[in-house]
Amino acid sequence: MDRLKAMTGKHDDKVDQGMQKAGDKMDDRTGGKHSDKIDRGVDEGQKRTGDGDTMP
Repeated sequence: MDRLKAMTGKHDDKVDQGMQKAGDKMDDRTGGKHSDKIDRGVDEGQKRTGDGDTMP
């Protein structure tokens, strides 16, 4: 687990990009019905990895 935390800290921008892409894909698959919940989940996940949210 420590290794994973260190890796996400070093590559926070890439982790945030991956979370954003995954959120976008889920939003597409649900037809936009849960966009607000998906966006909140992605935002919270981005805050909890590395130094925080690096995506605009």
